[in-house]
Amino acid sequence: LNIPELKSGFINQYDIEGNIQMIQAFYPKTKHIAFISDNTYGGVTMQALVRKEMKKFPDLDLILMDGRKHSIYTIVEELRQLPENTVILVGTWRVDMNEGYFMRNATYAMMEVTPTIPAFTPSSVSLGHWAIGGVLPDYRKVGGEMAMESVRMDTHPQDTAKHLSVIGCKAVLDSRKVKEWGLDPAVLPFKVQLVNQPVSFYQQYTYQIWSACALFVILVLGLCISLFYYFRTKRLKDELLKSEKDLRVAKDRADESNRLKRAFLANMSHEIRTPLNSIVGFSDVLAVGGSTEEEQQSYYQIIKTNSDLLLRLINDILDLSRLEANRVTLTWEECDVVQLCSQVVASVSFSRQSSENQFLFTTSFESFRMVTDVQRMQQVMINLLSNANKFTKRGKITLDFSVNEETQMAVFSVTDTGCGIPKEKQGLVFERFEKLNEYAQGTGLGLSICKLIVHKWKGSIWSDPDYTGGARFVFSHPLNLNIEKE
Repeated sequence: LNIPELKSGFINQYDIEGNIQMIQAFYPKTKHIAFISDNTYGGVTMQALVRKEMKKFPDLDLILMDGRKHSIYTIVEELRQLPENTVILVGTWRVDMNEGYFMRNATYAMMEVTPTIPAFTPSSVSLGHWAIGGVLPDYRKVGGEMAMESVRMDTHPQDTAKHLSVIGCKAVLDSRKVKEWGLDPAVLPFKVQLVNQPVSFYQQYTYQIWSACALFVILVLGLCISLFYYFRTKRLKDELLKSEKDLRVAKDRADESNRLKRAFLANMSHEIRTPLNSIVGFSDVLAVGGSTEEEQQSYYQIIKTNSDLLLRLINDILDLSRLEANRVTLTWEECDVVQLCSQVVASVSFSRQSSENQFLFTTSFESFRMVTDVQRMQQVMINLLSNANKFTKRGKITLDFSVNEETQMAVFSVTDTGCGIPKEKQGLVFERFEKLNEYAQGTGLGLSICKLIVHKWKGSIWSDPDYTGGARFVFSHPLNLNIEKE
């Protein structure tokens, strides 16, 4: 380097030609190289080096993705539009055109939009999560060497010779990415170092294995001591058997009281989770923007509906004893029940995006207006849909609405493709705190609340015993109600 002020230092060598050779060895049909660089001095100089080295490969088209012209958002969009037979070469990305500073989160965002495009790196950027590998500098800690060089320059000021150390390159491949992309390192014309190789079970869990062994020894010793004291105190326990029995009865009563209290508190969380998630989710959608005015109005309506539902649910859960004592008054209003069902399904589906189930709404009506308590109707639907979601894996959950003209009843059903209900328990599912699976999330209050509400409006609710594809809950609602009715 012809820099007069530069007397000593360490220079990283970037082998762009070696990286291109690696790419062509793995992907001989490559036609385009998309090089990513940022808005820093290092990024600009690396881009200049790539321009120079790519002249050796006239058959390859160089696509420059320059951080001086792109933000993280625009470069992601450009990555989506890369042509076929393209390989990405990740130089560096820390500062974009807006001078925003990014860490690894930027390359993660780029990786997500190019799942089918292989990536390599000449600088170790994105190695370990995105880049398959690359020919990159053999980075090492040079702090000690720099300190010694500083001392040398200070003690020998008359020495005007330049002492520059060039850090050479090495070929590196991420073993996990090699396996993921189905590549064979043997096709490379040079030696390569594999990183992130899987370790043995013992190496990975050495601490846990020794901890388990130590715990086992402690448990054995504890068991021996416990047996010793057990036989020693057995005689005293026999004498106190009657008193112990009385204490156990009292303890069981206390445990039952605590269980009911915990179940009530857990039920509060169960009932408010769905409307709260809907409010947060659709608020996030509105904050991101990009929706049409019609969609925004729909989101506003869903948020408002769920906000009202959330407030009313809290009051209703706290007043659960009044509902069981038949001291709760229903609020009647006319509504479009088809639109109501659609909103409930959308809310439940949005709040359970992590679920792999598909939520559907089916009906033969485009619109149907009836008098009901909207909040209670939503509560019953949400409880049944949430209950179906808990016991269905990778299946369909369908809310259906129909009208029985003969009985003058609106009929709603929630059908799932889950594990179903054993025949011996079909008569117990509506009991308070009854759970088919003790390990499943929930308190067992949802179906009992549904039963109380449906009976309150003179309807019926039952589990369809003839449906064998999962579980189907059906409830009815009278059509001949007036708004003035209580």
